[in-house]
Amino acid sequence: MSTTRTVSESFPVGLHHAFWFSAFNALSFQIILGSPMVLYAKSLGASATVLGIVAGMMPLLVIFQIPAASHISRIGFKRFVYAGWGARVMFIFALAVVPLTARFLDESNRLAVLLGLLFCFNLSRGISSCAWLPWITALVPETLRGKYLARDAATQSLASCGAFLVSALSLRGEAQPWQFAVLFAFSAVMGAISLSFLKRIPDVQIPVEAAAGTGRVPWLEMTRYAPFRKLLHTVIAWSVAYGGLVAFTTAFLKVKAGMPDSEIMLVSALSYLGGLSSLWLLGSRLDRLGSKPVMKFSFAGWIVVLLGWTLLAGQVFPANLATVLPLQFLMGLLVALVNMATTRLAMAVVPAMGRNHFFALFSVLTNVTLGLAPVGWGLLIDAVGAHEWRALGVDWNRFTIFYAAAAVVFALTLWLARSLEEPKAASLEQLLRDILGSSPLRFWLRLWPRG
Repeated sequence: MSTTRTVSESFPVGLHHAFWFSAFNALSFQIILGSPMVLYAKSLGASATVLGIVAGMMPLLVIFQIPAASHISRIGFKRFVYAGWGARVMFIFALAVVPLTARFLDESNRLAVLLGLLFCFNLSRGISSCAWLPWITALVPETLRGKYLARDAATQSLASCGAFLVSALSLRGEAQPWQFAVLFAFSAVMGAISLSFLKRIPDVQIPVEAAAGTGRVPWLEMTRYAPFRKLLHTVIAWSVAYGGLVAFTTAFLKVKAGMPDSEIMLVSALSYLGGLSSLWLLGSRLDRLGSKPVMKFSFAGWIVVLLGWTLLAGQVFPANLATVLPLQFLMGLLVALVNMATTRLAMAVVPAMGRNHFFALFSVLTNVTLGLAPVGWGLLIDAVGAHEWRALGVDWNRFTIFYAAAAVVFALTLWLARSLEEPKAASLEQLLRDILGSSPLRFWLRLWPRG
């Protein structure tokens, strides 16, 4: 009870609507931007390159935040986000109709219509999302941003798990077009409900310096600000490594492991339970110990996870539920940790002067990389094609090469994270000691051999 009172007294009044918005928004977008859409595109004959375009379209279109950022001060944070999210919902309703056109459109035409509507959906999101981070940064006190991000990530993870459970129920058996139509319609309704909570989130006044700025934006000079530049380098490398992992892991489970669609959805749901556990793992640690050690811990974890996928793709171990589920759980946990830590560090290093444009540049550069990476990985997978050979006890095929290459990029990301600037950040050793010393894991710490 006392914890609830503390949270309600600490966070701004009405901020709980942001968590409800986040929940229903996740129930919506995980279906349109996640594995269900990849499976539907695959059912229409999409190649790996096209799947890469589907996966990369959302982050690529964030580039429109650059011109949009100049209009936030005139329109306001809430109105700007609400308009874009409202347009998104309309396009989801249109996407729900596409599977029902099977009677008069062939697969290639349906795929073309699907890509066109996804472009419009992601365009409206890309434009409006530039106001979200400045809005939340101005709304949440600096000392509570880590706690807010941890709870928001947990909320999204729980809702995302629910979205994939619904997807699993909807796509039972040999999925038919009408089943995808029902699933996309559910996404649209959840998106419409999220708008009602978005409208109730407290608005904040545009900072005076942001509202007054009408001159030339010094984009190049912004990238030369050392703390911001080092964060960009690290997050861009992370985006290259992570881009396409969700889409091509779904394709791997479908094509190589032979899992049915409903089982793939259940496996995907578990990954978001991993994201939910990030709240237990971090709690208040993100504010207390900083983002840098969390990022280093996460990138090291990603290398281990990618090596695991490499061994599964190389048929060293069988790709079944017993081996896939732990990897999916860890993927959900690690992506949640990285997203929380990088967002909080961006909030910390971005100066108040020009905040809207700093956040727009941060989102654009990282998301454009996230968008291009799946296309590049897809081209690599298609280039390898059906070629396979055995070396070092591993069957090297298109998926083995993909996972191994991604692990190498994660190693580079870990190396770049060492130079991040965060004045009060703890060391990675302090983070591990804190986790092990104040959780059930301390039992294992006592059993760890010494000397």
